[in-house]
Amino acid sequence: MTAHARRRTGRRGLAALVCGALAAGGLAAAGVSALEPGSAQASSHREAPLISGQPQYDNTDVYAFVSPDKPDTTTLVANWTPFEEPAGGPNFYPFPEDAQYDIHIDSDGDSQGDLVYRWTFDTKIRNGNTFLYNTGQVTALDDPDLNFNQTYDIDLLKLKDQKVVSTKKIANNLPVAPSRVGDASMPDYKKLRDQAVRKVAGGTSYVGQADDPFFLDLQVFDSLYGGDLSQVGKDTLKGYNVNSVALQVPSADIRQSEKQPTVGIWSTTQRKNAKGGWTQVSRLGNPLVNELVVPLRDKDKFNASAPWNDADFAQYVQKPELPKLLEKVYGIKAPAEPRKDLVSVFLTGVQDLNQPPNVRPAETLRLNTSIKPTADPKRLGVLDGDNAGFPNGRRLADDVVDIELQAVAGELVGAKNDLGDAVNANDQAFGGTFPYLALPTSPTHAPAAKGGGDNTSARVGGGAAVPAASSSDGADDTVLIASAAAAAAGVLLVGLGLAWWRARRRGVGRIS
Repeated sequence: MTAHARRRTGRRGLAALVCGALAAGGLAAAGVSALEPGSAQASSHREAPLISGQPQYDNTDVYAFVSPDKPDTTTLVANWTPFEEPAGGPNFYPFPEDAQYDIHIDSDGDSQGDLVYRWTFDTKIRNGNTFLYNTGQVTALDDPDLNFNQTYDIDLLKLKDQKVVSTKKIANNLPVAPSRVGDASMPDYKKLRDQAVRKVAGGTSYVGQADDPFFLDLQVFDSLYGGDLSQVGKDTLKGYNVNSVALQVPSADIRQSEKQPTVGIWSTTQRKNAKGGWTQVSRLGNPLVNELVVPLRDKDKFNASAPWNDADFAQYVQKPELPKLLEKVYGIKAPAEPRKDLVSVFLTGVQDLNQPPNVRPAETLRLNTSIKPTADPKRLGVLDGDNAGFPNGRRLADDVVDIELQAVAGELVGAKNDLGDAVNANDQAFGGTFPYLALPTSPTHAPAAKGGGDNTSARVGGGAAVPAASSSDGADDTVLIASAAAAAAGVLLVGLGLAWWRARRRGVGRIS
């Protein structure tokens, strides 16, 4: 155990209690830290009332990083459909045909998209007279026993002044990797995934299911029922899958120039309405923004908005609530306002790192494509001296929960701290080559058949987190009542945490 790890061990209870209490009390702490993410929830999983009932259209996370094995390229990953239970048959988890999945690129810092990569989907069923997803063992993507088949197109849109000026199809009718039904049906899922990795015009593409790469602990809710902290440090999302699109392209294709290598990146979902038009229903750049950052009244507005209009939400970033709550409950002094440090990290980019010239503040993931990947990546990214990591883009293994919690507590303005949720890595290892994502979890509990994939374990103790991640979701009275109950639970959990911590710090001292 490193010295840093030893120093953190005594504080895990506090960190987890803070994160869990804030998650449970999502409405009580509405507007928490505003456009600077700061609390441990499942990124953008079921974050707003309208989108919570439309999981296929719900962006969960966006990742953008210089490819570790191909440093002249950038890898873009976006995920949808949160909390996919592996055994969710017989229909499992198709990509929607009435949606446009978009990844936007701003190459000059004006918060307007200059490029849009757009994914659309088509479905074909071989045999409509059966309920089966597959009618036998599937050993290849073109296997006739794969009854449910999907394909996708990718269009590259070029824009000027937020209007499309040209469209180019870079992928046409490529196969989607199917949901992982189980080892009896798909004895070698890795083979299927490998077959779904395809060359496209100007890059490499993968579309299909994956293990949810986001990792965090929400099992601390069990403390509400007796203060048992033995659950701290378990990955709540262990065993859940997501639907992913991944695209690797030359960095030169998306940046303005070698002299201006920083790009802003965000994803959106557009859904076809009854009149045949398209309506934006979800948006995501940095993790943990709309989930707990934007107040309930503005969550749907944020999902329908564009970064160009993020001045509408600027009021929340200047005077975040979370640091004040930390000071009131745990004696961690809140940094002075206005929080220019958080504006820099999450809205404009950091000067001399990933801030483009003449930047317009906006909630986008900013990546300096000229910073080469490191051979020894640090999970805390820039906070630990690794400038190739978050908030300079976001790699799959970046521990954004710990990074953001430490930042909101004042790490960047001299208030050193090591707050975190004690989950430091994903439960499944990421790959060293594109698409880098871990294989989706199989519902099969037995060991994988010979030649099978590399993560077949079933979820352990993850299901209880779903209500927590949606504490501020829903549009009817039932859900609003549940949200109010969650807020009350959060207040109670803060009380329990305070009592526990006061007892603890008699012996170990106060965090500062």
